[in-house]
Amino acid sequence: MPGHVLVAPDKFKGSLGAVEVAARVAAGLRAARPEVEVVTMPVADGGDGTVEAAVACGFRRVETVASGPTGEPVTAAYGVKDDVAVVELAEASGLHRLTGGRLAPLTATSYGTGDLVAAALRHNPRQIVLGLGGSACTDGGSGMMRALGVRLLDARGRELPPGGGALADLRALDLDGFACPPGTAFVVASDVDNPLLGPDGAAAVYGPQKGAGPGELPRLEEGLAHWADVAERELGVRVRDDPGAGAAGGVGFAAMAFLGAEIRPGIRLLLDLLGFAGRLDGARLVITGEGSLDGQTLRGKAPAGVAEAAGRAGVPVVAVCGRRTLTDDELRAAGIQAAYALTDIEADVRRCMTEAGPLLERLAAGLAVDRLSQAPAHATD
Repeated sequence: MPGHVLVAPDKFKGSLGAVEVAARVAAGLRAARPEVEVVTMPVADGGDGTVEAAVACGFRRVETVASGPTGEPVTAAYGVKDDVAVVELAEASGLHRLTGGRLAPLTATSYGTGDLVAAALRHNPRQIVLGLGGSACTDGGSGMMRALGVRLLDARGRELPPGGGALADLRALDLDGFACPPGTAFVVASDVDNPLLGPDGAAAVYGPQKGAGPGELPRLEEGLAHWADVAERELGVRVRDDPGAGAAGGVGFAAMAFLGAEIRPGIRLLLDLLGFAGRLDGARLVITGEGSLDGQTLRGKAPAGVAEAAGRAGVPVVAVCGRRTLTDDELRAAGIQAAYALTDIEADVRRCMTEAGPLLERLAAGLAVDRLSQAPAHATD
């Protein structure tokens, strides 16, 4: 059976990044079927690992110092290729950037994401792809806009402190230091379709994940409402109810309102950007995956997006994962013929996390025996 195997997984969160997942799967395939050509293409859906996936597909990694979610300086990266830049919110403003892992639901800020956008703009890109996911903050993107020159003022004309908790005191914006960069289009990669406010909004749905308790959620909601009222009045737009406005604690709202960003499903946008169709051409099998194949997978996560794109090209898809809760029927409905889980070969979930790399190689070797014939094919790196 001719053709290569395309390995296109997302990360195994908490265990392995997408690049290492792809490398481990490839190693297992080659150990069992050395004659089969294997091509690796780590993918992402806009969350953690988006820049890493872009770099693996030819983007140049650029590092800069940015503000972390509670103000401490961090070294963060973005990707550049030709006239496109990829900025990942989680690089500077992600939960994993919180000092000591201490959650800061009222004071965490997206300022560092603005630092990254400002750095990327120095390359004069035609397009900036902004990956949203894994944020530590619920500040409506106000921190990002501060870094880009917007001043947030209270009733006395004083600048507000950072974070979503302070937004309830917002009364006016000073836009003199901000200008939407001409010639640069912004596109948000996000699989979240929540509005900014309400029971399905940024605070209500995602605030608890960032440490907000029952007593803090109303303040965050009030702050986001003030932010939306003032920003939309000043800018002459209305985007608070648009799908995706609630992404990343409301950063989606700021991207649309201030930067004119278009929001697109993360995995579809990234697959287009990274040239998935070209690597899919001539493939005999696609192997995708992520740490947990569950109900969230079906809501636009990377494996579902990979399976959809491969299905349109008539290429069969199987998945690897740490664990799975989806039934065979649910997998098939998503275009995935079968799933191979680490828990199939190791019952100890803790070991599946700590020894994910070697276990994944074993799993991939078994997959190769099941799925790949021994018909001659050219083996390459």
